[in-house]
Amino acid sequence: MLARTCYVTLPNPMDDEQYKRLRAEVATRRTFAIISHPDAGKTTLTEKLLLYGGALHMAGAVRSRSGGRHTASDWMEIEKQRGISVSSSVLQFDYQGRHMNLLDTPGHNDFSEDTYRTLSAADTAIMLIDCVKGVEPQTIKLFQVCRMRGIPIVTFVNKMDRDGKDPFELLDEIERVLGIPCSPANWPLGSGSSFVGVYDRWRNTTLLFDGGLRSQRVGMHTIELDSPELAEAIGENALAKVRDEVELLGTAGTAFEREKFLSGQVTPVFFGSAMTNCGLDPFLDHFADLAPAPRARITTSGILAADDPAFSGFVFKIQANMDPQHRDRIAFLRICSGKFLRGMNVLHPRTGKTLSLARSVQFMAQERTVVDEAYSGDIVGLWDPGVLRIGDSLCEATPVEFEGIPRFSPEHFVRVRLDDPLKRKQLKKGLDQLSEEGAVQLFFDRRRLERDPILGAVGVLQFEVIEHRLRAEYGVRIG
Repeated sequence: MLARTCYVTLPNPMDDEQYKRLRAEVATRRTFAIISHPDAGKTTLTEKLLLYGGALHMAGAVRSRSGGRHTASDWMEIEKQRGISVSSSVLQFDYQGRHMNLLDTPGHNDFSEDTYRTLSAADTAIMLIDCVKGVEPQTIKLFQVCRMRGIPIVTFVNKMDRDGKDPFELLDEIERVLGIPCSPANWPLGSGSSFVGVYDRWRNTTLLFDGGLRSQRVGMHTIELDSPELAEAIGENALAKVRDEVELLGTAGTAFEREKFLSGQVTPVFFGSAMTNCGLDPFLDHFADLAPAPRARITTSGILAADDPAFSGFVFKIQANMDPQHRDRIAFLRICSGKFLRGMNVLHPRTGKTLSLARSVQFMAQERTVVDEAYSGDIVGLWDPGVLRIGDSLCEATPVEFEGIPRFSPEHFVRVRLDDPLKRKQLKKGLDQLSEEGAVQLFFDRRRLERDPILGAVGVLQFEVIEHRLRAEYGVRIG
């Protein structure tokens, strides 16, 4: 007996003209995340996508020198000090008529729970592979999460400016380890210090890198594959090798089919270097076309189309103290259908109450701007006095609840001991707010009289982050 797909139809609050505009706006939205193993270059690629998308005038460095600027996505003080991402951030920019919502996620395994929740809000993922190290353990885990959620994956082989594995070896490793066929969209011209550009297989063009400052956008110019300029850049022998490889791919390579890509049966592969900017122009151009518009979402009542006219969305992240001076609390809402308007009243199905969404913002990491309207696929930050929780849904009129946001059992525990007993009130407030973000879970041992709090987390590095944030944001020192 064949299973039937049940689609949810919510009441239509729009006339025909408004609905046409809604569908046109939704069609321009692209919401994606970048997944990788730590140190594969994810934060650098994120910064360069913002640069090439026009959201930044100058890219920062993950470990900025004195007087230099840090990356836009790593806004916490501990991220700037350690050179790692410890919290997901949302970054938005426009590119080629598309409104891009980039979900920057931590790469470190200790913060994987935050990454898994953020992936629930993405429609596409960029899988970053280090050409020197190949497919690494955290990449495998995140790939499996994307596959489980049916998220199509675009692969970017990074650090081609370093001497790494042979491109064919990398393709074979991806197919063998991850079990997904690879279809190279472009092919590297040289490698290591001789990496000078890419051959675009889809457009049958050869692109030579112009060079220049790494912190600024640098373009590529088109030449012929048999051009003397290219032969001079990489050498006659290397050029002959590239021609043979391109010819081999044309006869033996996996053909790209969009439907297979959208269903997760093939991944297009791009080669480049986020650090030097080589290959970023053609990658972003193709990705804007490849990334699908917002997809339908599974609810407890059936499947909800992204262009359904009634507003709905779910909270996938809570962040306290993005602005420490105002002790704010922001709920990140992924809009799944309809149109968001600032000041609108919506239903909160978990409590059955009506909420007014009067304070809404969009992001460039920690920086924010007031948003008056947004559409399905967009990420909106809602100022929250403590009502919302991760996984909560918001909707117009008819209650809609989305499939669950993952939550994992903690594997590590520590007992919190307060250095200054007079700061107990601040400690309670800090632990309550930080535990609501989902990074750690808060427990108490009923058998002990002193009832010191116990923190549980998936990774031990979370405890260091909590200790740092308690000291920096709440003025509390713990031991």
